[in-house]
Amino acid sequence: MNSMKKTLLWISMAFAATTYAAAPVSSPDLLSSAELKPLQQQAQAAAMTAQFLTRFHYKTMPLDDAMSEKIFDKYLKSLDSEKLFFIQADIDQFAYARTKMDDAINTQDLSTPFAMFNLYEQRMKQRMSYARDLLKQDFDFSKDENYFYGRDKAEWPQTEAAMQDLWRQRVKNDWLRLKLAGKEEKAIRSTLEKRYDYTLTRMQKLKSEDVFQLFMNAYATAIEPHTNYLGPKASEDFEISMKLSLVGIGAVLQERDEMTTIRELSPGGPAALSGKLQPGDRIVGVGQGLKSTPVDVMGWRLDDVVALIRGAKDTVVLLDILPADAGPDGKHKLISLVRNKITLEQQSAKKSIIEVKTNDASNASNTKRRIGVIALPTFYQDFDARRKGDKEFKSATRDVARLLGELKAEKVDSVLIDLRNNGGGSLNEAVELTSLFIGNGPVVQQRNSQGNIQEEREKTAKIVWDGPMGVMINRGSASASEIFAAAIQDYGRGLVIGESSFGKGTVQTMVNLDQVAHSDKPKFGELKMTIAQFFRINGGTTQLRGVTPDISFPSFSDPENFGESSYDNALPWVQIKAADYQTVGDLKDLLPLLQVRHEMRIANDKEFQFIQEDVSEYKVLRDKKTISLNEVERRKERDTQELKVKNREKLRLKDKVAGDKAGEQKDDKIADKAATQDDGLQANERSLAAELAAEKARKDAKDVLLEEAAHILGDEVDLLKTNHKLAERVINDAMRKTAPSAR
Repeated sequence: MNSMKKTLLWISMAFAATTYAAAPVSSPDLLSSAELKPLQQQAQAAAMTAQFLTRFHYKTMPLDDAMSEKIFDKYLKSLDSEKLFFIQADIDQFAYARTKMDDAINTQDLSTPFAMFNLYEQRMKQRMSYARDLLKQDFDFSKDENYFYGRDKAEWPQTEAAMQDLWRQRVKNDWLRLKLAGKEEKAIRSTLEKRYDYTLTRMQKLKSEDVFQLFMNAYATAIEPHTNYLGPKASEDFEISMKLSLVGIGAVLQERDEMTTIRELSPGGPAALSGKLQPGDRIVGVGQGLKSTPVDVMGWRLDDVVALIRGAKDTVVLLDILPADAGPDGKHKLISLVRNKITLEQQSAKKSIIEVKTNDASNASNTKRRIGVIALPTFYQDFDARRKGDKEFKSATRDVARLLGELKAEKVDSVLIDLRNNGGGSLNEAVELTSLFIGNGPVVQQRNSQGNIQEEREKTAKIVWDGPMGVMINRGSASASEIFAAAIQDYGRGLVIGESSFGKGTVQTMVNLDQVAHSDKPKFGELKMTIAQFFRINGGTTQLRGVTPDISFPSFSDPENFGESSYDNALPWVQIKAADYQTVGDLKDLLPLLQVRHEMRIANDKEFQFIQEDVSEYKVLRDKKTISLNEVERRKERDTQELKVKNREKLRLKDKVAGDKAGEQKDDKIADKAATQDDGLQANERSLAAELAAEKARKDAKDVLLEEAAHILGDEVDLLKTNHKLAERVINDAMRKTAPSAR
């Protein structure tokens, strides 16, 4: 296959940016209070986007009145999905626009969608103002009242009074959460005032580009869920996410209290090497060059500050810093840094080794097995560097191949590729990475809009790991992750463990609209467009159904709200002819034995039992979609949760003591979902130190599911090294010993 293709391929057909003249289709009433207005370049980008989508999309659909209604509904949902801002009269006011969205794009007059957004902004301001006014009164928490928070399928409030009552309940719930967390009345009022003000501040920072991207994505996703429009800034961020590198200072930034705050420093980056910056420092000014005057960036949008800090390699950026330990009027310091290429190592493939004890069926003795784990967050590739012939271009396959070599040297018995929450990436990488385990056979089939089918394989591939292996997936594993997992499963090459995957079986390409329009500057953005569907080598597809694991784990995911099946316009599941391939293994005989061992182990594993309890509880709460506003009732619920956590900790301590007596040291750092007490705060309201400490605790916590997956692979190694019949007899004997006596 052509390894130079970006994601799949580049569409090279050139379109001239055409211009139309037409009468506006907007309502004067809506336009009267407009604040944000469309730019001419956005109207041109909309027209170019429509030309591509109506002619080259895998699911070609005309841009007509029928499509207009779909765009209208998608756009409205993107603005107010929970129906917390518009009332029915507002929706009625929009009625004329239901069949005008296509006209807005075709005639390059975007005033209608912008007018809709501006009315939304007005309503947002009204709701936040009303919420702040509610903080002046006292709430009665003795009433038997419920707040219905799951409003995505609710009706629009019919009147302004109904909307105000909804917000009264919402604010009352915000207050009660903080009260239950032990906050005093003064602190509660202050926290919520800042929260509602911050919501307004974020709204006021939105730009024309944000509105345009929102509207164009309503059009793109109305055709099919994975087609998207990316404005110039979003396009740049996408490029960074694929190549895992950028030129900057090597600092992760976030907005806190209207200031750009350093969250963490990238090891080896200019910021870290300088020794002059630390987490919590605030950037209040940015200058270009050693002798420049820094521009005041207080209150700026984070992405605008980032744009100033990034720049060309080896150039100087001057930062005006308010130190972390300084008050608002504290002494500033000027720090100059030389920009350099930063590799985003936190998103690169990483390895670890888990040692598990297994019961070797050949001698019934405990055996330690070393399982090498490679966590892969995304299928990344620096397309440009590879195209230019850079021998050190960033690539998921190259990184994994290197890690496999290291794991070989460390004498691991099996390898587990952890693809949980890996949403995909480069198709090239999915094919090349799979080839490290199966050689040069076909990996995936793809069918384009004309019905033509081709196989994708790496013809010059060499197997890097030929030992036992497995793949771990969950509902967040999508696209390229599903290609890899499906191929490993179809070849019989390894076990797939975890949850059923996302179910995305489509292929996208990136269309650079600036290249199409021959624009020297980035102003039109990019279109991520679905152009094909991929199929497993067995002829099936991961579309809609995903990859079903060989051994399943409990799932917190809701198929109705997350995954391909949650989309109302997802492509259907279909099947084509299988590719010509030969399996390299057969794990069918092993699966029943591994399943029995797995079930026996988790039956006695309290942590797994806790997970199953949490899953059951989550599903009940998910379906309930209401919460009590009665303080006594809520305290009972909280006390029940706290008691559950305490009881779990007692059981863990008991197990730890027993393990210590038996000469085993047990890791008691458990990521218990129920152990996180609700503090009533949003992420930006917590101190940075507390947020970083919590994040570190989560990273350090034992991953119960990963440990169990490693145990399963350890069992597989044992069974592969012994006689299957003997293994089966040993397991049956164990089952009889643990089964209740027949009466």
